[in-house]
Amino acid sequence: MKKFFRRLLSINPTSITLGITLICFSLFLFDTPFLYKFELKTYDMRFSWRGKIETSKKVVAAVIDEKSLQQEGKWPWPRRKIATLIDKLSDGGAKVVGFDVFFLEPDDNSTLQLLDQIDEQVKTLNIQDRTLSDIIQKNKAVVDNDQLLVNAINRSKSKIVLGYFFQSKEGMAGEITQDEIDQMFNHINNANYALKGEIKRETVATDFYTTEFEPYFPELNIEAIHQVADSSGYINMMASTDGVVRAMPLAMKCGQDYFSPLSVQCVWHYFDNPNLMLVGGRDGHGIQGIRLGEELIPTDEHGKLLVNFAGPPPAYPLYSITDILNDKLPPDTFKDKIIIIGATAVGAHDLRNTPVSPAHPGMEVHMAIIDNILSNNLISQKQGSFEDLLAIILMGFLTGLAVPWLRVLKGTFFVVGLFIFYIFLCRWFFTNQNLWINMIYPLLTLILVYTSSILYHYLVEEKNKRFLHSTFSSYLSPELIEDMVASETTPELGGEARNITAYFTDIQGFSTFSEKLTAPQLVELLNEYLSAMTDILIAEDGTLDKYEGDAIIAFFGAPLEIPDNPFKACKVAIAMQNSLLELRKKWKEEKQLPDEPERNIKNLPSEEWTPGAKWPTIVHHMKMRIGVNSGEIVVGNMGSSMRMNYTMMGDSVNLAARLEEGAKQFGIYSSVSEYTMDMEYLDENGQRKKAWNFVEARFIDRITVVGKSEPVKIYELCALKGELSDQEKKLFQIFDRGMQHYLKRHWDEAIKHFKASLKLERVPDGITTPSEVYIKRCEAFKEDPPVAKGEKWDGVFRMTKK
Repeated sequence: MKKFFRRLLSINPTSITLGITLICFSLFLFDTPFLYKFELKTYDMRFSWRGKIETSKKVVAAVIDEKSLQQEGKWPWPRRKIATLIDKLSDGGAKVVGFDVFFLEPDDNSTLQLLDQIDEQVKTLNIQDRTLSDIIQKNKAVVDNDQLLVNAINRSKSKIVLGYFFQSKEGMAGEITQDEIDQMFNHINNANYALKGEIKRETVATDFYTTEFEPYFPELNIEAIHQVADSSGYINMMASTDGVVRAMPLAMKCGQDYFSPLSVQCVWHYFDNPNLMLVGGRDGHGIQGIRLGEELIPTDEHGKLLVNFAGPPPAYPLYSITDILNDKLPPDTFKDKIIIIGATAVGAHDLRNTPVSPAHPGMEVHMAIIDNILSNNLISQKQGSFEDLLAIILMGFLTGLAVPWLRVLKGTFFVVGLFIFYIFLCRWFFTNQNLWINMIYPLLTLILVYTSSILYHYLVEEKNKRFLHSTFSSYLSPELIEDMVASETTPELGGEARNITAYFTDIQGFSTFSEKLTAPQLVELLNEYLSAMTDILIAEDGTLDKYEGDAIIAFFGAPLEIPDNPFKACKVAIAMQNSLLELRKKWKEEKQLPDEPERNIKNLPSEEWTPGAKWPTIVHHMKMRIGVNSGEIVVGNMGSSMRMNYTMMGDSVNLAARLEEGAKQFGIYSSVSEYTMDMEYLDENGQRKKAWNFVEARFIDRITVVGKSEPVKIYELCALKGELSDQEKKLFQIFDRGMQHYLKRHWDEAIKHFKASLKLERVPDGITTPSEVYIKRCEAFKEDPPVAKGEKWDGVFRMTKK
């Protein structure tokens, strides 16, 4: 016995096999995030291996597609069209109609607003004309699109399920206390505006929670529509750490209640409303699943169901809404089916990254869940199960026992064969049994045991010196280095696309500086300025692309991957503007040295160059414009085979340059796009963040730059979060109110507020200011409106010069 333990504890093939198996066993039990990501990728591959599968044909979609937009007009449509759609589907025998679109605000109907104004004037003038009042009320009923939709839902023979979404605490505007949340829930309940779609708990002791998302407050459809619908279900989806949606939470807890998603609510109505219960875990923690009548829909302990995707989209029947509205489909197309109403048109729908497609319409994810439940075609997840643990042990010991007894070549063939066999075994279980068995940990055990056994063989049994010599000669070969030097190996041309941030700076009116300074003075000034700005750039992990005269061109996020590159760029812009303020103070205070030759060589008058000053007055007022934009940018070694440079290119780069150039038209000096402000990234704690979370910026305009037709929102970057002065805070408030009136075409009110904000502008000594620009623009629009009366204005200002 002692000999056995002594041999076990010594370094030999048996102890190596046992040790590595135990290590992999432990890594599996502790669910190592790095390896779990690889397992997720193998899970995605199994869908590709399996291919497309048949669906139940019980769930179809009525879609807002390109054809519908061409025939019915741009989205959103007047709700009378949705009302007509419900009537058509109801008459066609649809059993359940689910909406993956929202009705968060009342329908903006100018005719109804006019009738309300007439009605109010009749009441104000005390006109006692019953016929006139009846006519007004009747016309209101005809043109009130929201009421038409309410009426359609009320008379529908189909069950109507609305979609809504939960906000996270981070998604809510401003800080909201728990007391305020409780008051909002009370308001909802008091208004008979209860959240439809609750599920009850079967086990009271359930300790239920979600992993990635904590519902904070629901964003519901408007009260009138929400009240008459049969129920509502949330549409929130949870992506894995790699951003891929593989599962859907079938229950969420918000406040003291539990809620179910759109998909579950549709199935619940399809089965004529059986008991819907949340089933707690047997040990009092987590949950087992959702009980729908007598059937249990199993989930993981966090309430998530793996989505069994039928294949890449479109995997389910999709019918254009315009065809439905115009009766171009067979009468029984929707009979006894669940219809999901959503969008597939470009720009009108949400896209999800799923195992079967990187751009999967969110609507089809809900359809997949419905179809999975209806056909009981569910994926079983065996991660953490006895089968996975047994696979790790078998793969380790089969490899550990076989390799020492076989020669190297035979051992390699055996391991390769075992490796391939296990992959096909996992694939077979997934394709034929809907069973997810862990692939990475058993294969990792096999590879590590095999590699360690081979290394042991060469280290111990094939002479240590020969092994060390061959190893070092392979990795530190003088001959290889000599060959590389002799062949003059150079980097290859090419680049890669990344989501990074482009950054442009330029000194305002720099050509004027060269007229007043000598060449050596100009170089001296530029060197001091560029050194200060470059130090700030490099300190925040920025990459200097090039200098073009006084301009700095840089980017953030390459070659080193920087997740928070949008915020880094904003932080640098703020720091550079602050640094320029300090440089201007320094230049203003600097004097010419007593023994130094006269610096005012060009004999500028005293108002342009104060006697004894080191620099002319224009230097004391130097201003710098900055343009920042984020997006997909190609970076890499570019140029010719003779000369290349690591640089960037792409539309996002051009937009950053246009923002810097166009900033002068608004009198701002740090112009940043909405793409930079809104780009999400994960911080070091794995939480989703945006640049908005850390900086203060003022909305300036929605513009199209020269050479581009797509509008973009631009902001004036002002300070880090919480560092605005009292004057700037007041400026933001007044200017924002002016912008609200401007977008509503209330020109006089807008001018009033912009004149007030003009007195508070941040850089009053510039060539112009945003307030001054909008005063002139409003005055021009009063004379020549941007659109004809009655037409909708998109609020976009189209720039005609750089």
